[in-house]
Amino acid sequence: MKKGLSNQSLFLLPYHSRYSCLKKIYNYLAPMNKIVVAVTGASGAIYAKILLEKLLSLKAQWSELSVLMSNNAKEVWRTELGNEDYKNYPVQYFDKYDFAAPFASGSAQYNIMIVAPCSMGTLGRIASGVSDDLLTRSADVILKERRRLILAVRETPYNLIHIKNMETVTLAGGIICPLSPSFYNKPSSIEAVAETVVNRIIDLAGLAQNSFRWGA
Repeated sequence: MKKGLSNQSLFLLPYHSRYSCLKKIYNYLAPMNKIVVAVTGASGAIYAKILLEKLLSLKAQWSELSVLMSNNAKEVWRTELGNEDYKNYPVQYFDKYDFAAPFASGSAQYNIMIVAPCSMGTLGRIASGVSDDLLTRSADVILKERRRLILAVRETPYNLIHIKNMETVTLAGGIICPLSPSFYNKPSSIEAVAETVVNRIIDLAGLAQNSFRWGA
């Protein structure tokens, strides 16, 4: 908020400017976020890459950033991106069966979980309440604590089982965010196309960012 900006003048600003100011105020006053990112073996490692980099650029808005990557996710990353750069990010990685991880319990107060990309198998286990590994247990915790679970699903086409599982997670309080990019900002690279989805995920997580806004 600009220095000397009164409450009355705040609401005279255009909508997008007012929204930005209110978002900054909220993030300043709200408790720091604790975020867990899970990466499954579904195709779309580029989304995980851009998401992690975006979250690292928003360090002022979180106090904890923990990451789960399955072995299949690492293999897909190597296949699709041709590197192992995930090893270089300054985040804490947890093993698939490390139930001593803090976010395996609601008492640790992790408030955001993002699964990107989210395979249909992972979606199905979450929807069924199966907590057979750290990822599904963490998702179960986020839902039971009424916190923010975002599943960035990556599959096409969907069968009825997929759709029913999405319905179940939605009714339980989760958010289904298909990895469907937008093009009205005229992205000029594959990374820019993928970023249109990551920006939506960041918005859904409640984090403030500068990104393309329709009509702004």
